[in-house]
Amino acid sequence: MGKADLHIHTRHSDGLASPETVLRWAEERTDLDVIAITDHEDVEAALRARELAARRGYRVEVVVGAEVTTLQGHLLALFIEERPPLLRSVERTLEWIHERGGIAVVPHPMSWLTRSLGRRAIDRVCARQEPGVTFDAIELANPSPAGRPGREAALRLNRERWHLPATGSSDAHHLLHIGRGWTNFPGRTAEELRVALLEGTISCGMVPYPSAREVGYGNLALGLAYGLTATPRKAARRVWERLRP
Repeated sequence: MGKADLHIHTRHSDGLASPETVLRWAEERTDLDVIAITDHEDVEAALRARELAARRGYRVEVVVGAEVTTLQGHLLALFIEERPPLLRSVERTLEWIHERGGIAVVPHPMSWLTRSLGRRAIDRVCARQEPGVTFDAIELANPSPAGRPGREAALRLNRERWHLPATGSSDAHHLLHIGRGWTNFPGRTAEELRVALLEGTISCGMVPYPSAREVGYGNLALGLAYGLTATPRKAARRVWERLRP
């Protein structure tokens, strides 16, 4: 069985490490086979990391992804190649992801600590059952502070109502967090992971984050500040790109 962490941030959004450092850490300090870099509203770091992993012959493969801000909350877009639109409805965002052959995962469902999809939005999409406007999986093993508040309710609702494959991810913003949540899948490669997500042949696990002292109080404070400003910074950048000559 392979092991993947499907939700990792770099300093291109609100993580503290470069894509090169994240990749090297995953290669040398974890037993992961696949990582997904999912910066907010951006694929630049993920594309860079994937190219580096291939060029250096690393064991770890990289999935290009992004954490997209929809009008209803965050959504992970995996196996994409371009920067996703932001601040659209979750339904339109799902269409965008699937039209490009991507996979959509609900991160940290129903968490009040971050911008998360709530029960109403998840219920609405699951009840719609429209091809292309569906969730492919839901993140139910996320050891981060954001992942904990809604977890028990999401586990129950997924068992009773939604019936989505369950993924595990670290939601890492610091190197020590990488690999603390993971998805098990048949195989070892990114393509085998993609097939397993679509077929639902996955399982998930997690262990607690390191202590605040181990990560560093200053790093945690800086990460929090980055997190609060990530989407506004990306939105402002897009406005500037449209306006400049």
